[in-house]
Amino acid sequence: MEIRRRPSAPRIAAAATAICALSLATLAHAEEAVMTVDSGDTAWMLTSSALVLMMTAPGLALFYGGLVRSKNVLNLLMQSFILVALISVQWVLFGYSLAFGPDIGGVVGGLDHLGLAGVGGEPMKLAPTIPALLFMAYQMMFAIITPALITGAFAERIKFSAFLVFSLLWATIVYDPLAHMVWGGGLLGTLGALDFAGGTVVHISSGVSALVAVLVIGKRLGFGSEPMPPHNLPFTLAGAALLWFGWFGFNAGSALGANALAATAFVTTNTATAAATLGWMGAEWLGRGKPTVLGAASGAVAGLVAVTPAAGFVTPLAALAIGAVAGVLCYGACNMKSKLGLYDDALDVVGVHGVGGTWGAIATGLFATTAAGNPLVTDANQGLLISGQFGLLGVQIAAVLCTYVLAVVGTLVCLGITSVVCGGLRVTDDDEFAGLDLSQHSESAYVFGAAAGGYEQATHGLAMEQR
Repeated sequence: MEIRRRPSAPRIAAAATAICALSLATLAHAEEAVMTVDSGDTAWMLTSSALVLMMTAPGLALFYGGLVRSKNVLNLLMQSFILVALISVQWVLFGYSLAFGPDIGGVVGGLDHLGLAGVGGEPMKLAPTIPALLFMAYQMMFAIITPALITGAFAERIKFSAFLVFSLLWATIVYDPLAHMVWGGGLLGTLGALDFAGGTVVHISSGVSALVAVLVIGKRLGFGSEPMPPHNLPFTLAGAALLWFGWFGFNAGSALGANALAATAFVTTNTATAAATLGWMGAEWLGRGKPTVLGAASGAVAGLVAVTPAAGFVTPLAALAIGAVAGVLCYGACNMKSKLGLYDDALDVVGVHGVGGTWGAIATGLFATTAAGNPLVTDANQGLLISGQFGLLGVQIAAVLCTYVLAVVGTLVCLGITSVVCGGLRVTDDDEFAGLDLSQHSESAYVFGAAAGGYEQATHGLAMEQR
């Protein structure tokens, strides 16, 4: 007869210790596996970073450059181009640290990553499958394009020196803290606000800041009394097409990997943009009798803006509704601005980015669903039209209002400092009449463009100034 002995207490303890050690080793191995650089994700994020950079120059540069008068086109192109250089340096030195450094009071990041200290080839919690340095570079492209969006509002009248100082201050005082509050572990993200790729951080902030800037700087000479038509619509359409193309890096890239969520964001982005293009064109056709190239291009940008905060949280059918509403809504906002003439937003930054971004952020609170496959959306925080609960919508509205306040106050501070440093914000009347290409850069885009009001008009203005 076999006699079985009960295990002694020391043996039980030893076995338990071994099991715990094995469990901890397994957990550590699993965590290490999750925090490992993936070559596919890295390749996609490198591509996405380049796509978002292309959105600023040449995408936004051509879109804006075609909309201004011929005597100001180089100035608009230069503003987008030079911001790539200016914000790249700012981001590396301290901007990234302010946005994604250790949290300080839920408002801004610490200075632990000054000069990219501690940011290298290893992954991080926010992006566990790509190098931290790549995450930094991807976010830098967002920091570049956001102040570039504002330039369309005060086009054709701001000093180039004032533009540089204002952009640097705005990126530091407005953009970096807001990026931290939403994406870097700050207050709004902690409250549960959803912003997949920049509805609040990029579009509402730039749109509201644009409104503040044009109210402070004032209207262009002749605004409301003489026509100021776009000088090169082919530029504008080409720019809009490049924006549409690059926006796949903007939205699908915000999945931070080559995965199913990126595919969802890719499809919702394209769907909303298509719907907004048709929506704007239809509204314009009904309202003015004919569809225009400018309207189609503007509608596409409105759709891209509106779907940005929602792209990774909604289904393609919801994106269809978001885009269609954005096309009609932004068309109405821009049309009303023209009729009322209360402020001179030269290239409709407020109507497209401010209004479109606000609608997109609120629409996220209506349509966010677990069906999109984003782990940030659970049964407890789905959108109003999905769950019947107001919780997420309320958080989204609070995030929108918080962004409004930060943008207004921060922009006023930036404009005040800039005015003191640069001795005013706008060029003289003669310089504005001559055109900013000649008065700010001593160049002309079209030497033989006298018929379009180009070189001869500019030289006449300078001659008048010399007298």
